[in-house]
Amino acid sequence: MGTGLLVAVDPQDILLQDVKGLSLQQVAYLGQCLVEISPDNFDSNLSFLRENFTKLDIYLDVRKLKSWDTVVDVLNYGASKIFVTFEQLKVLAQEATISPDRLVLTISLVSPKTDIAKLKSFLEENPKWKASEWAFDGDKGNEHVDLVLKELNNYPPSQDQTIYITATSEIGAKSLLHEYPGNALIVSSKSLTFEPSKDGNGDLIPAADLILAGATSDRKSGLYATTVVDERGIALGLVWSSKESIAEALKTGTGVYQSRKRGLWHKGASSGDIQELISIGFDCDKDCLIFRVRQKGRGFCHLGTMSCWGKVSGLSRLQRTLQDRKVDAPEGSYTARLFNDPKLVNAKIKEEADELCAASSKEEIASEAADLLYFALARCIAADVTLEDIERNLDLKSLKVKRRKGDAKPQYVEEKPVNGERQAESNGANGHQDEEIKEAASVPKSPSDSAGKNESGRIQMTRYSTTQAFSDDVLKTVLQRPSQKSNDKIMALVHPIIDEVRSKGDSAVLKYTHKFEKATSLKSPVLKAPFPNSLMQLSEETIKAINISYDNILKFHSAQKPSAPLVVETMPGVTCSRFSRPIEKVGLYVPGGTAVLPSTALMLGVPAMAAGCKNIVLASPPRSDGTLTPEIVYIAHKIGAEAIVLAGGAQAIAAMAYGTESITKVDKILGPGNQFVTAAKMIVSNDTSAAVSIDMPAGPSEVLVIADKTSDPAFVASDLLSQAEHGTDSQVVLIAIDLDEQQLQAIEDEVHKQAYELPRVDIVRGAIEHSVTISVGSLKEALKWSNYYAPEHLILQTADPHAALPDIQNAGSVFLGGWTPESVGDYSAGVNHSLPTYGYARQYSGVNLGSFMKHITSSEVTEQGVGEVGFAVMELARCEGLDAHRRAMELRLEKLGLVQKKVVSEISTQEDATAEQSKPAADANAEAKVASG
Repeated sequence: MGTGLLVAVDPQDILLQDVKGLSLQQVAYLGQCLVEISPDNFDSNLSFLRENFTKLDIYLDVRKLKSWDTVVDVLNYGASKIFVTFEQLKVLAQEATISPDRLVLTISLVSPKTDIAKLKSFLEENPKWKASEWAFDGDKGNEHVDLVLKELNNYPPSQDQTIYITATSEIGAKSLLHEYPGNALIVSSKSLTFEPSKDGNGDLIPAADLILAGATSDRKSGLYATTVVDERGIALGLVWSSKESIAEALKTGTGVYQSRKRGLWHKGASSGDIQELISIGFDCDKDCLIFRVRQKGRGFCHLGTMSCWGKVSGLSRLQRTLQDRKVDAPEGSYTARLFNDPKLVNAKIKEEADELCAASSKEEIASEAADLLYFALARCIAADVTLEDIERNLDLKSLKVKRRKGDAKPQYVEEKPVNGERQAESNGANGHQDEEIKEAASVPKSPSDSAGKNESGRIQMTRYSTTQAFSDDVLKTVLQRPSQKSNDKIMALVHPIIDEVRSKGDSAVLKYTHKFEKATSLKSPVLKAPFPNSLMQLSEETIKAINISYDNILKFHSAQKPSAPLVVETMPGVTCSRFSRPIEKVGLYVPGGTAVLPSTALMLGVPAMAAGCKNIVLASPPRSDGTLTPEIVYIAHKIGAEAIVLAGGAQAIAAMAYGTESITKVDKILGPGNQFVTAAKMIVSNDTSAAVSIDMPAGPSEVLVIADKTSDPAFVASDLLSQAEHGTDSQVVLIAIDLDEQQLQAIEDEVHKQAYELPRVDIVRGAIEHSVTISVGSLKEALKWSNYYAPEHLILQTADPHAALPDIQNAGSVFLGGWTPESVGDYSAGVNHSLPTYGYARQYSGVNLGSFMKHITSSEVTEQGVGEVGFAVMELARCEGLDAHRRAMELRLEKLGLVQKKVVSEISTQEDATAEQSKPAADANAEAKVASG
């Protein structure tokens, strides 16, 4: 509750800083003010309301307004209450959206009895307005209070009903407050002073005297119990106040209290933990003051905590931490990065909002909401917006009378309701046009989106430098890949699709293809060889390009086949060998999405053919008319594929893993895809009943370019952009060796220029948003960070790229020199472009001939070999307690006469006797353990 004072102000006087009376800041200490608004000053006073509603409660006297719409406008713009005439009250009472506690009926002194009769009649018809608040107009309003209340059978007034009375003198004001605890005095700001006494103040009334007029003090000490709270109302401590301390607090705008031992206590005078006064008020029965303050320093408590009741928690604690970090964030901390990188915090807010929308369980929703609030508050604190500002705006929204419909903007509205099937559809089980289900590329940013742009609007990667104050931890953080969705959430979406395909076969595959690819005309989920020529109609140029790439890929991968089995004699008479066999049945996944990818069909199909796989099955999502791109069909024909599964996503993986009525079950599945394809591959590979393996996990495409002073800026930019155009979740990294500002600028200029020449520029911008340039001083340092990142593609645009090869530990594929773009590896050089991403180059190789082969070993031991190795075999078998293993070699040694049968028998008898001797002791120990419990 407030102080019981409603300070009438004229905004023009406040703006002109009239020296007489109180300033706007001083009025705010009292909590609420009254402003008259009329047609003449409507715009200016409405602006005053908009600008100051967060600082104090503003009541508006609207009795001079004649238009209903203008009255509603002031309610919508944040007026806490409005003072109205009886005629206005009757009209407003018909509006169901206006609460009675927003309206204060002003009773005229010209004809009070007439007004009272009208009011009695109105209240009989509208009983919910009986507790409405009243104001008495004119300087002598207090003379009529008792009369009105008695006539309305409302004497004395209830505690929850406020009567507003204009006061012009200190004596009359004090008596009114003392008589009616629920009263509120309307006092002009020009009549009040914050000086402690009237000495030298003329006829001004000391505000402290009026504040305490209706209060109840502690009877023993005469002091007033005071609760100190922060901006959000969180209790900081319990203290005492006196008239003198209140006057001093109002005068200085700080927290000042009365110490029973030390006298007047200026909080923070010695510790520095001062308080800025926000407002003063009372509790419900006016026997406890409430000081709302903005606490500085360590906190209110002498123990250095914010509150005397222990540490604050939740949002208040987070806000304080963020505010402290903004002033003095530890170098390299994540919070510091959030304050310095607005693109990052904006991206995290969007990411966490999506995560919250996808959450389902109570715990998951709470966790995702906490993440979202953290990043949202970091964004606010960076702009000096506090929780108090946010909460005041929430309060303002609750005051609105007119509200818009509340529907989401078109770009956030899904075409279909979100249910179990739609959720699976919109999260990647297909090739539909949703951002999260794209396989070759993500949904592009809109042209108006600021992603990937700096303050000047240029498309530009964020710069870092090891020669500046960036620690290794900071660089490791900036090299993190764009975050992927929670693995548990993806698995939960993919599992039902896999289960349905496994149990229902062709019908389930067709169902999902109809639904996700919109290919409702399809009658079969598979296209079997021989493929009709009509489905392979291509231009001569395309056929020539495919054939060149096919030949080069075949040459390189065929050369990887061992010329002969590996044979090694490990010791005389013991020979080991290793020979290769192709995996019989392989499934090759070729993504769809926004890009046609015949290159992936080549990179998977040609090595499978070269390895000699007997059954090759492709899977790729069809177009909406049910057909595949002719390039895919042509390549399937060239590699001798037996069939093409007309499906994408998890359903295609499940179909190949388990087989259906018309789709061959395979032994291994290879090929890239989005997060949901990867999840499906991992699920089936972990299912022993599927008996299928996979090539590797996969993530969004990426490239790391190392460039020195000899590099061509245009070449560097083109290589970066060639991966950025794959999808908004792709990432590109430039490590610049000893480049000066001019050289770095030349590369950035080329990135910006070339990006805007691309038809997929909006996708590029999304990727550039989380891409970085790191300046280093040497090739050794560049390779250190490249090996840490473990890129899918590593491009060496340096003076001597071969010199770097011995130090490269982690990379999917390396491209040497300025004349070797990554795209040559993607298509036609002969190396494979199906490579480990997302840092998996630390553990995995890219697809190669060995990916389609298995290696079998053999052993051969001669009689001589038995004598050489037999005793070692027997001894190790004895150590492990595997007697059948030992006996298998022992029999051979006996047969050759290398071990006497009798001796062996005696050894066995001795061992048995030893075991029998130890048995009673073991049994006794066991019995003792049982007896002891």
